[in-house]
Amino acid sequence: MSDVVLYEKRGKVALITLNRPDRLNAWTVDLGSSYWDRIDEATVDAEVRVIVVTGAGKGFCAGADMDLLQGIGAGTERSATVRDEHQAYTTTVPKPVIGAINGACAGLGMVQAMMFDIRFAAAGAKFTTAFGRRGLVAEYGIAWMLPRIVGHANAMDLLLSARVILAEDAKEMGLVNKVFPADRLLEETLAYANDIADNVASTSIRSIKQQVMAGWERDLATSNTDTHERMQHSLRQTDFKEGVQSFLDKRPPEFSPVSSRN
Repeated sequence: MSDVVLYEKRGKVALITLNRPDRLNAWTVDLGSSYWDRIDEATVDAEVRVIVVTGAGKGFCAGADMDLLQGIGAGTERSATVRDEHQAYTTTVPKPVIGAINGACAGLGMVQAMMFDIRFAAAGAKFTTAFGRRGLVAEYGIAWMLPRIVGHANAMDLLLSARVILAEDAKEMGLVNKVFPADRLLEETLAYANDIADNVASTSIRSIKQQVMAGWERDLATSNTDTHERMQHSLRQTDFKEGVQSFLDKRPPEFSPVSSRN
């Protein structure tokens, strides 16, 4: 296993750490391949209920490594993703994927952050789309995702100017959910992740993620039809009975695990 991406299980939470701190965890072919492998490992592990992604050192991910970009420009390097998955792959994972964005988050790193379900950031962490300042377009689905997270006006600002904003500004825009002091970021993120892992049905999470992603492309009537079908199915499942009974018994629930996208 490559050490450019670290993998650790902390109870029901898988902690994935991008581990090229000397390069602010800049994305390479090796890092990308290892990252998707670790995401898959957490997805198929029935013991894992929540996935947390962070970066080693002072950065989260400073975008594609400059050596990689130079190689692509010269026609000597392969795509930065190496596997067939596109950068929105994490949106298909049936478990919550939470970003603990500890520092610089730029370009491809920002794309990945936008594909997380929830984003927490360290105070003062810097964000930038960066693409326009490298002569690139808005890559890997960020032009679709970003307006849905921060609204059209904010997305155009961030994409067209490619300016740097701090975590506090990102929180005001809705780009991140919460901002914590750097020395508390991982602790707070893991506490949030563990609360989900202990108290929320994984089967519900899988369905809710599918509903939200599909709902962006559906009208209300179609979405309601899909929701009704899912609700009827969920009412017949053991997790529904367990959710009700554990509440009545005033005890932690014992929900079923999920280890597939279906």
